[in-house]
Amino acid sequence: LTIDASIGTNAIAQAREFAACSGASAIALTKLDGTGKGGAAVQIQTEFKLPILFVGLGEQPEDLQPFDPKHYAEAVFALPQE
Repeated sequence: LTIDASIGTNAIAQAREFAACSGASAIALTKLDGTGKGGAAVQIQTEFKLPILFVGLGEQPEDLQPFDPKHYAEAVFALPQE
């Protein structure tokens, strides 16, 4: 399931509709480099029990990177990076 991080809570509704029609085995979170922080992804991950495998941090294929939970939490909660 690919989720656009810039659409906020609309991503949750889209995930529910997608799940009603088809199955998914993981999440890829795109547009995480924008102003949205992808908070809806946490709710989607919790509700559907799907792992977040990749995040998109730009517009190029090489900008799709493996998901790092610690880095994600630091970005969402504006924690200082170590």
